[in-house]
Amino acid sequence: MKLSTRSRYGVRMMADLAENFGRKSVFLKDIAKREEISEKYLSIIIIPLRGAGLIQSIRGAHGGYTLAKRPEEITIQDIFNALEGKICLVECIENPKECSRVGICPTRDIWSVLGEKIREILNSVTLADIVRTRREKAGNNIMNYI
Repeated sequence: MKLSTRSRYGVRMMADLAENFGRKSVFLKDIAKREEISEKYLSIIIIPLRGAGLIQSIRGAHGGYTLAKRPEEITIQDIFNALEGKICLVECIENPKECSRVGICPTRDIWSVLGEKIREILNSVTLADIVRTRREKAGNNIMNYI
């Protein structure tokens, strides 16, 4: 199982917006440069994030993008849901009628618990947590150069 670049880049873009939350709106080209992600790709990713109410655009000379909520209020699960949809590792968890073996399947419970644990972790991490970790890592890198 791999996360798509859409989700990984989406979280990075949202973390960049969280870094600037409350200070200024941010241009997509600036995020693309800092995060080393194609601006064109970010322009595609931003659409579902706006649709989910996680990002807002500001028009005008000082326009750009900003978070629609405080970083503490946006979880990684929110971002993932906007970009990928609900986490469902196997179809029979969400739609039991899809499989005739649901009642006797020895592995269905494993996939159900695994999906729940993934959702639990993604719901426990906010953009504020990501920003804190990013700053700590940046501080450690500076100390390594001294």
